[in-house]
Amino acid sequence: MTKLVKNQLLKYLYNLKSFGFEYHEPLDFFSTELKNIKLPNNLIELKNSVDHCYLCELSKCRKNVLFGYGNFNSKVMFISDEPTKTEDELASYYVGKTGELLAKMIENVLNIKKEEIYITTLVKCKSLNGATNSNMDVCNDYLLKQIELIKPKLIVALGEKTYTYLFKNSDNFSQIRGKELSFNGISLLPTFSPTFLLRNPSFKKDAYYDMLKIKNFMEALN
Repeated sequence: MTKLVKNQLLKYLYNLKSFGFEYHEPLDFFSTELKNIKLPNNLIELKNSVDHCYLCELSKCRKNVLFGYGNFNSKVMFISDEPTKTEDELASYYVGKTGELLAKMIENVLNIKKEEIYITTLVKCKSLNGATNSNMDVCNDYLLKQIELIKPKLIVALGEKTYTYLFKNSDNFSQIRGKELSFNGISLLPTFSPTFLLRNPSFKKDAYYDMLKIKNFMEALN
């Protein structure tokens, strides 16, 4: 079945559902049976699986799947909440105002090329009105598998939404931001997202100091 046919079938089924039809028994996407499906132990094969994922409604509104980008052997992994509209349209990271700002933060403060960092998102498809926790839950196994395969020494959580989902709590982000935490045995540092910084430029100085901490962490690894 081609991608076009799958999209047409999915659209047709959702249309039926909107009219009140029940065309199958409700599926529990988070059942033990589905959660234990073995994912590929290879990033290329995992990307192919994600590219053909239709497990949630975000597959209806996406233009492209944004799996991840950068060095597979990177010691640092950046995670944001979801692809931006521009990233979705161009099928590329580091585009648009937010992407350009993040690229500058990496290259001007960390003094490395953005391609040396591995970057991904909680969900791999752009939403229309903000990704929900249920969307993130569907994508979570993909994310955890990416982390397992990349094996980063440091994860940088970009934004409050990303931090809150990963840690499943509602701590005051302003007090947690910039502190080194532990996520599944991996060091994690939460900082502001580029989207937030564009709307609140007065916080760029704090983000700069967070990036210096990341730089010091990376230098200590060498």
